[in-house]
Amino acid sequence: MAQKLWEKNYEINKEIERFTVGRDREMDLYLAKYDVLGSMAHITMLESIGLIGKDELPALLAELRRIYQTAERGEFVIEEGIEDVHSQVELMLTRSLGDMGKKIHSGRSRNDQVLVDLKLFTRHELMVVADGVKTLFDELIQKSNQYKDVLMPGYTHLQVAMPSSFGLWFGAYAESLCDDMLFLQAAYKMTNRNPLGSAAGYGSSFPLNRQMTTDLLGFDTMDYNVVYAQMGRGKTERNVAFAMATIAGTLSKMAFDACLFNSQNFSFVKLPKECTTGSSIMPHKKNPDVFELIRAKCNKLQALPQQVTLIMNNLPTGYFRDLQIIKEVFLPAFDELKDCLQMTAYIINKMEVREDILDNPMYDPIFSVEEVNRLAAEGMPFRDAYKKVSLDIEAGQFTPDKQIYHTHEGSIGNLCNDRIEALMGTVLDGFHFERVKEAEEKLLNEE
Repeated sequence: MAQKLWEKNYEINKEIERFTVGRDREMDLYLAKYDVLGSMAHITMLESIGLIGKDELPALLAELRRIYQTAERGEFVIEEGIEDVHSQVELMLTRSLGDMGKKIHSGRSRNDQVLVDLKLFTRHELMVVADGVKTLFDELIQKSNQYKDVLMPGYTHLQVAMPSSFGLWFGAYAESLCDDMLFLQAAYKMTNRNPLGSAAGYGSSFPLNRQMTTDLLGFDTMDYNVVYAQMGRGKTERNVAFAMATIAGTLSKMAFDACLFNSQNFSFVKLPKECTTGSSIMPHKKNPDVFELIRAKCNKLQALPQQVTLIMNNLPTGYFRDLQIIKEVFLPAFDELKDCLQMTAYIINKMEVREDILDNPMYDPIFSVEEVNRLAAEGMPFRDAYKKVSLDIEAGQFTPDKQIYHTHEGSIGNLCNDRIEALMGTVLDGFHFERVKEAEEKLLNEE
């Protein structure tokens, strides 16, 4: 019979156990690889301070690498009766190596163990999300450049307003992702700090070398104050959730535009038919269900910061079991966001644009501002020019000049896409992902 890490000489009520464990074993499967990585760094440090023998460390590391590969292949299982991922890893070590496996918990608590697991998991997922954002960004920039000369109506209040272009439309969402990536970078930097060694939140009497585990795991720095390290549980997830919600907001808005522009009333864009769905009763239907689901999923993701906040916002200093519930809303959210990014990038790549939209006379009034500006540039006071064009429109005498001469930065004739690409590049370079990859590879491959 497997024992829990905290087990004493009495049995807990089974219903209480069911309730308190909840979905934790299911959620811990997300963390299995990272629990192993954290343990590898921790025991390497323990050997350096004499708590694990020099002859024991190689055997422990080799077995942990084997467990890591099991998790990497998706074969890691938390067995029936085992409470969590930490217990399962320790059990697997003890089965293979005997009492040596029981030494790995010295100098840490499940509190800082799950903290480091969450940080390692989250920073990895943020790397994947950043890659997904960049892929979508590249698709949007490509489409913006491809259709930079194709005009379309711009809207305010859902009324036709002024000339826009597909170069502007695609490029606007690309630049929005630059700002979203900046949020993501801030979340990543706050995540990439080492809590290991804070134990239950008050440090340890063992002479732990926290800088060593920080370096081994590729963290930028550590959470220095041990109480603050524990206070970071929930706060990290909330900050990351805000960054994810920012990206989701951009995707949701773009999805709504795409649904609108794809409808027959607008007919500005055409979605690939293999990306649409039909109706059980109407043979003509090609519904933009993918964009509708992206919109819904991303709107749900925008609620994530509030969910995390409401779970942890009235907790005083120290660990509380409430924090366990954050895992249930936080860990699966990455898969949903990554899926939405991938689907959006795919459909944007396949999207076709209609190039004759403004031939329809219903859009002639959008050129009224161009005419007002032309008259003002010739010397007529702006308000007089505005009144003249307004009266011409009312009298049905307005004839638009559909040639557009916008030259300032970020306008129809000067999209500044090269600068937007440079901005994205600068933000991406600021993550320094290579440091993390080098540290993890060294830990996993160094015999």
